[in-house]
Amino acid sequence: MKKLACFGAGRIGQVHATNAAAQPGVALIYLVDPVDTPARTALAAHTGAHITNTDTVFDDPSIDGILIASSTNSHADLLMRAAKAGKAVFCEKPISLDFALTQQVVEAVEASGIPCMMGFQRRYDASFRAVHARIASGMSGSLEQLTMFSRDPSPPPRSYVETSGGMFRDSTIHDADMARFLLAEEIATVYAVGACLISDEIGVAGDVDTLMVTLTTVSGRMANITACRRGPMGYDQRLEALCAREVLNVENQTQTHMTVSSADGKRMAAPENYFIERFRQAYAAEMEAFVDLLENGKAPLAGIRDGYEAQRLVEAALQSYQTGVPVAFAADWTPQGGAA
Repeated sequence: MKKLACFGAGRIGQVHATNAAAQPGVALIYLVDPVDTPARTALAAHTGAHITNTDTVFDDPSIDGILIASSTNSHADLLMRAAKAGKAVFCEKPISLDFALTQQVVEAVEASGIPCMMGFQRRYDASFRAVHARIASGMSGSLEQLTMFSRDPSPPPRSYVETSGGMFRDSTIHDADMARFLLAEEIATVYAVGACLISDEIGVAGDVDTLMVTLTTVSGRMANITACRRGPMGYDQRLEALCAREVLNVENQTQTHMTVSSADGKRMAAPENYFIERFRQAYAAEMEAFVDLLENGKAPLAGIRDGYEAQRLVEAALQSYQTGVPVAFAADWTPQGGAA
């Protein structure tokens, strides 16, 4: 029986804690969240976890691994403590909003040798994973151009923007990771543009709500990320991979597969409401993968180094947006000043 603890009882913490507790051979022993809310109480009751504090988790030698789904500013310290305590980790992105600290954490985790998996759930989505598998098999021919659309149904509140690290680090990091996953080649240049076209509050917070990022690889292949905090049709997650022999597409996942045809035309259901619903299968699959990592040592699709590299990419995109010029993205590139 593998014993786990979950940090965070918010939206994503509820997803990960519930999925972990549902795994065969797993017991969620502890739930840690400093804010006493009905949601925390309900999650503890649902999963059978005991509400406790951070020290109790790390002082308990029977805990095999931890799930980090708490606020971003807690990730680095929890990763460091897990490395010191020898506990396996599943961690949501990003590692830290301070890139210099991110580097320190990655080095400490890798030096400790603890199993560490990053929460890039799109790698476990059945549709995105099928695209990766088909390209990797050689069936499609070389991937030449990759286009991704990533739009939220509505802008987040200013309070969220001010603590999340901004759109590049909070949201576009998933697209950056998917670009790395599919291109499977070093990135050579990063160019980004952004603007605040939708929410004045987001602009006041110093962030953008609309952006585009273009990546080129060392061999000249291209990826484009188009992202927006408001999708007129709802949550909008699409992908097109232009390959030498095939074009691969991932369309929006609709709430039902029913279509309605009449004299007015053919209509389909709206896309899934938001990321929790759209990636329900992927979240479950990545938790299965974390348990497989614990029990059998099987390497996850995204490790701590992938978290680092995806963050490096969005830091380069942010720098490009701020300076207005492309970033030459060498293997040792880090943000100016060494911190995000």
